[in-house]
Amino acid sequence: MVLEGLYYTKEHEWAKVEDDVVTIGITDYAQSELGDIVFVELPVAGTNVNVGDAFMTIEAVKAVSDAYSPVSGEIIEVNDELESSPDIINRDCYGEGWIIKIKMANPDELNSLLSADEYKALIGEE
Repeated sequence: MVLEGLYYTKEHEWAKVEDDVVTIGITDYAQSELGDIVFVELPVAGTNVNVGDAFMTIEAVKAVSDAYSPVSGEIIEVNDELESSPDIINRDCYGEGWIIKIKMANPDELNSLLSADEYKALIGEE
């Protein structure tokens, strides 16, 4: 499942833009490839990240993976619910399973992200 109206990365993160705040999570494709997520190492609010920086580690039954920031800026909010219930990402990766919110430093960076159609092509989804 790929939602319209979001931006996507080739590393399988999604980004929802509201003014200068970007909510970020991993895609449905990513969570299904990882399998049951059992642990997340979340970043700290107030941390600055650049495009492509790994901002967290996700441990699943099948693999351990990093998630990468699609934009530069300051992490202003972290979804603390994931510490006790990381499986929320498996159940609702585009909703309650969001991971961080970043106050975007450079909106032009959005131009390098994928549209829903481009992401569908990347993962081979019709």
